[in-house]
Amino acid sequence: MSDSEELPDPLDRNLCWRTIQVALQFLFAIWFGYRAKGIEHLPKGGALFLVNHQSFLDPLLVGLPLRRPVSFLARDNLFKVPVVGWILRNTYVMSIRRESAGTESLRKSIARVQHGFYVGLFPEGTRTLDSQLGNIKPGFISIARRGGVPIVPVGISGAFEAMPKNSFWIRPTRVRVVFGKPIPAERVAQLSQKDRQEEFLSVVSSEIDGCRRQAEKWRNGETLEDMSVASHSGEEESTASSESSGGAGSSKDSM
Repeated sequence: MSDSEELPDPLDRNLCWRTIQVALQFLFAIWFGYRAKGIEHLPKGGALFLVNHQSFLDPLLVGLPLRRPVSFLARDNLFKVPVVGWILRNTYVMSIRRESAGTESLRKSIARVQHGFYVGLFPEGTRTLDSQLGNIKPGFISIARRGGVPIVPVGISGAFEAMPKNSFWIRPTRVRVVFGKPIPAERVAQLSQKDRQEEFLSVVSSEIDGCRRQAEKWRNGETLEDMSVASHSGEEESTASSESSGGAGSSKDSM
């Protein structure tokens, strides 16, 4: 599915996507006891999901509880692999060429969020080596600002233990995902000065890490009633739980 072609309906769930989602719901519930919360916060239009990157599994874990696709990035050579390429195209993954990865990922991501898609990015740029959030890069700011969409911080805990970097085995362990409150598009639109961008990077990093730490506490046995998600203003607000499972995706680094 090329972005030079007409983009599909961002709310469409084709048979391939739905089949993979149902299969993963079943498998991840057994293998990981997978649970997620915070999906009641998600915007109805396009949005940019910024996720801490723990393993190859992350795109699947983010899409699992949602009733609409999340578009991640993947290297174009993966689309040439029989069966794999067909799956990637039908689960709304964006193909990116290595030689033009920066400009192409920017262009395609902007086009998708403007069309109403959820687009997922890993702002660290690579998987973690210790389960903690690393330094995030500012490239996402251009996508959110030019796309005119809110940013959704997402925290994953347990994926590192399940499949750390350089591992090819998926270990059974608890996995939890927390979707934070969106950072409004209006706030992103104000980021024209460099000092504001640097301050904003710090804010976004704190939001993502706050979701990750909350997911980690939940994974370690704290109940949902004991937990809260920080709003984009920095205030603590209670969040109702929303627990479900399903979805598929891919990322440039993840594949």
